[in-house]
Amino acid sequence: MGLIRNLNELREHFPALKQVINGRKIVYFDNGATTQKPLCVTSLVNMMNEGINGNIHRAVHELSARSTELYEGARERVRKFINAQYPEEIIFTSGTTAGLNLLASSFGGKFLNEGDSVLLTEAEHHSNIVPWQMVCERRGAKLKVMPVDEDGIWRFDLIERYLTPDVKIVSVAHISNVLGLVNPVEEIVSAAHKKGIPVILDGAQGIVHEKVDVRKLGCDFYLFSGHKLYGPTGTGVLYGKKALLENMPPWLGGGDMVDTVTFEKTTYAALPLKFEAGTPNFIGAAGMGEAINFTESVSEEFLRNHEKALTGQMLEGLGKIDGLRIYGTGKGKIPLFSFSVEGIHPTDLAMLLDKMGIAVRSGMMCAEPLIRRFGCHGLLRASLAMYNTSEEIDYFLKSLQRAVKMLT
Repeated sequence: MGLIRNLNELREHFPALKQVINGRKIVYFDNGATTQKPLCVTSLVNMMNEGINGNIHRAVHELSARSTELYEGARERVRKFINAQYPEEIIFTSGTTAGLNLLASSFGGKFLNEGDSVLLTEAEHHSNIVPWQMVCERRGAKLKVMPVDEDGIWRFDLIERYLTPDVKIVSVAHISNVLGLVNPVEEIVSAAHKKGIPVILDGAQGIVHEKVDVRKLGCDFYLFSGHKLYGPTGTGVLYGKKALLENMPPWLGGGDMVDTVTFEKTTYAALPLKFEAGTPNFIGAAGMGEAINFTESVSEEFLRNHEKALTGQMLEGLGKIDGLRIYGTGKGKIPLFSFSVEGIHPTDLAMLLDKMGIAVRSGMMCAEPLIRRFGCHGLLRASLAMYNTSEEIDYFLKSLQRAVKMLT
């Protein structure tokens, strides 16, 4: 596949964008929830479902060998993509949520004790809140929450107040799924590491819009989902530093995570299989590796300029609509926009936009504490991907203005 340098060529890889919804060609602005899949991904997944379908690691027959090669090849692809040091630092999961639950149960379950704390921020996704609440309840620990300001920016000036001796884990989002702001994650890693505190980064949005180098970031763990990166659903990655993963107990038992099993004692497989119990989604993982191949076939310069142009156009257009407030307006903005319109319920707007062929998200965005912090009962979110166009933004803005008039 040659390097893709223009939007028309890029869009040809995504047949879903040619759909007609309610009599109109779809404008898909819900990419923060899940992205559409390029043909190379769906073709590989179909090929494996139709033929190269043998359970991995467990048999000597040809189908098993081919599936295993694709699965482990995807692991190496991910390793290179995020610049991890070892392939065994790449644990395949069903998504970011599963990875965070694994860390909370395994890492938190082992290293949190009564009186300890886990530091989060006010802008976290539920998946980076609830698992920590659950393990804190079991271990007698508690959550600490660093606030954001009115623009959604971390109150990083307060970091020393929050990195107290009781804090044993910091877990924060690389980019907020509501605010669309790139957070100062390298700075929080540095501040925490000076006190010996490990840092977990929720990269569900970060992996899509930033060039992620886990060794440069310095984080101890980084997690993301395949389906937000143009890959299959039910796929994800937990990256962890090898020494930390080796010191963590398994999360699930059975299948590939064992070494030897007796009724008296079980010993566990080496990394990464220790954390990949049962039959994994080997077809999905291979598809995720192919999605990474695709993203890297798109010119970085084109992507950077394209995202910048889309972000500027959308901010300018939304700013002209009376009564509209955007949440998340600091530096490092990605093309993800959550907003409210005075006097109008966001779901009513979303339903009208759907009738006009536009897919957006409305509600709490799986970030209820953050939405409540801004005094809202829900927001409308338009999240763009590399295949979205300036013409789609124009149509969206005109349609949004029309919907606002209909509801006021």
